[in-house]
This record gives sequence, C-alpha cells and structure tokens, in this order.
Amino acid sequence: MGDKEVILTQEGLKKLEDELEQLKSVKRREIAERIKVAIGYGDISENSEYEDAKNEQAFIEGRVITLEKLLRNARIINNDDVNTDSVGVGVTVTVEDVEFGDKMEYLIVGTAESDPLNNKISNESPVGKAILGKQRGAIVDVNVPAGVVQYKIIDIRKV
Repeated sequence: MGDKEVILTQEGLKKLEDELEQLKSVKRREIAERIKVAIGYGDISENSEYEDAKNEQAFIEGRVITLEKLLRNARIINNDDVNTDSVGVGVTVTVEDVEFGDKMEYLIVGTAESDPLNNKISNESPVGKAILGKQRGAIVDVNVPAGVVQYKIIDIRKV
C-alpha cells in the first residue's frame, strides 16, 4: 500500500523544510549535549535529566521521520496553477453563514498545513469537503457536531 499524497502550498513546503532543518541541525545537537551532561551525573537508572533527554530525543526523531515522509509524498500546489472558477486547494474562499449572515474567509490547504486558528482549513475537514469543487453562489450543507450549517460561497480567489 502506497503512502498517501500530501498536498502542500509553497509556504507549507517551506515551513516543513525549515522545521526539518531545525530539528536535524540544532535540536539533535542540543539533545545529544543534554544526554552527555546527564550521563556525567552518574547512575542513569535513577537520573531524571537523562530520562527527560532520552524522551525528547525519541520525540524529535519521530518528528524527523514524519516530516521526511510528508516531504517525500508532497505534491506542491503552484499558485500559478490555482483555478478560481471553483473551490480547490490553494484558494482563499469567502463563505457566508446563510442563517446568521456571518462571513468567514478560509485558505484551503492540505491536511499537513491545516491551522484552523489562522483560517487555514484542510480540504479534508467538514467545511473543506463540503465546499471543494463548488462555485461562487453555491449553497452547501456542512455537517457539524451541532447539526447542519448552510454556507453560501461568496468569493474564490488566489492567495
């Protein structure tokens, strides 16, 4: 079974590459130094500094593996190729809550760079799935925990 394709914007790609470089070049060295210092304290069987450093090392190595896999399976969305005729990854979409009239703006991204607090929603999120492929003026039903919310697509544009 093949690995799942990861859709990234240029910005998302750079962010992941920078994080990977930081982990490999800086964090690994910092952890190695912490482990070395902790070993210098003597008996490592009851050494909390050593245990903490080893746990952080395991976390960092796990994140390095995850990032390398994401980057290996990445498909980059080029802004020049983004089509604004319908909602797709790489567009900014403005939607209006049909019931309350609230307007929201979202950047549609792949799951790897989803950041709902900064209005970057995944194409696989409930809202992302519902509006994907739809055009301006379309009204879509979005299943949310509280029920169904209707959104009208107001605008679709490039980032």
